[in-house]
Amino acid sequence: MEEEIKQQAIAIKISNLNKSYGKKQVLHDLNLEVYEGELFGYVGKNGVGKSTTIDCLIGAKKFDSGQILINGFDIKKESYKAKKQFGYVASEPTTYEMMTGYEYLQFIGSVYDMNDETFKNNVTYLSNKLDLPDSDLKMVISSYSHGMKQKLCLIASLLSNPKVWILDEPTVGLDIMVFETLKEMMQEFVKHGKTIFITSHNIDLVAKICDRVALVNKGKIQKIIDLKQDPDKRYQLNKIFLDMYKEDKDDCLA
Repeated sequence: MEEEIKQQAIAIKISNLNKSYGKKQVLHDLNLEVYEGELFGYVGKNGVGKSTTIDCLIGAKKFDSGQILINGFDIKKESYKAKKQFGYVASEPTTYEMMTGYEYLQFIGSVYDMNDETFKNNVTYLSNKLDLPDSDLKMVISSYSHGMKQKLCLIASLLSNPKVWILDEPTVGLDIMVFETLKEMMQEFVKHGKTIFITSHNIDLVAKICDRVALVNKGKIQKIIDLKQDPDKRYQLNKIFLDMYKEDKDDCLA
């Protein structure tokens, strides 16, 4: 099984990634490979470098050294090509709130040079899937609830039919029905040979849906757990997660 995984194409490759804020180093020579067709979880407690990793990955923050490739495109040197490979959902929905939902999606479509027919078809499919009807899309985004904004951002992230889907805490603010729909959509996405990179505080969700999971601490990946190869670990992931930070705490007290 491990040999099969190694032969797969690499969708995301992070090499020797370092990032500091002033004198505080947040990421320390972080290395990671995420494979094509994989649903990959990236988990850790607050303040260990998860959000910083994603910010570097999507090109939102400059990093001190290292390299990030998305489907072979360097996020620094080939930023435009790299960014066209992925759709991104932030932990807090970020839009232009003076626009209507539909205007915002039109703006996203124009960024990806989408033709009208593909744009309309994709909006119809995704808005139906996530239960954000035309009546809502005609409303100004500032009038949306948090959950509606999150749905809009999910639609925007998939509008261009990307090869990689990067989700940072995507389930916050979603009701149980949309939460279940999102899980189905993620599983369907990888069935088509595409890649998901997800951070979540919901360890149970990660344990259920992910193929592999990286546990992050102190700006480094401490463990990568293959849940596909060892399904029993799905039931143990919560304990493994807690034990990692307990060991860290015990080391501090020693």
